[in-house]
Amino acid sequence: MLTSLPDILLSFPSVLIALSFHEYAHGLVAYKLGDPTPERSGRLTINPLAHLDIVGTLMLLLFRFGWAKPVPIDPRNFRNPRRDIILVALAGPLMNFILAVVFAIPLRFGIFGSEVVGKFFFNGLLINIALMVFNLIPIPPLDGSKILYGILPESAVYQLERFERYGMLLLLFLIVVGAVNNIMYPVVVFLVRMLLL
Repeated sequence: MLTSLPDILLSFPSVLIALSFHEYAHGLVAYKLGDPTPERSGRLTINPLAHLDIVGTLMLLLFRFGWAKPVPIDPRNFRNPRRDIILVALAGPLMNFILAVVFAIPLRFGIFGSEVVGKFFFNGLLINIALMVFNLIPIPPLDGSKILYGILPESAVYQLERFERYGMLLLLFLIVVGAVNNIMYPVVVFLVRMLLL
């Protein structure tokens, strides 16, 4: 958790980049797979104003995990809906991993110039890794649930979809009791260290 206003302000550009590119990646892959819905809804852009969810952005700033407004898609436009939904869901976390690598390069080779710039790159690395890991949790409405639905047999998906409306409540409960942080922390630390080796 961030503890000071300067930390929050320094993290804000990284949050905007992480969320905007994450949602843009979802929309772009869906569009490339034949669904015009993201384009029609104005989501094929990296403009943060098109993607930000106020609560999700504050969560990411303060707690290192959060969310943006989901990009609308219509699976009926996909040629292979089960496969294509997985690809669309993976696109956001994969984009965050790519961004994390980009932020890690200056840190890895010590070419960031000053402490403030170095902290900016580290925040970008940490936020993107945290957003990636958080979104891969298989609880609706996170990307991990879409990937899980694409892998499971249709009969199991049908059973799980009955409880989808409670996904956000379950997720918020797990965040409040610290379970999400306990799951994420070792994974995030491991990945950040790997990228900085």
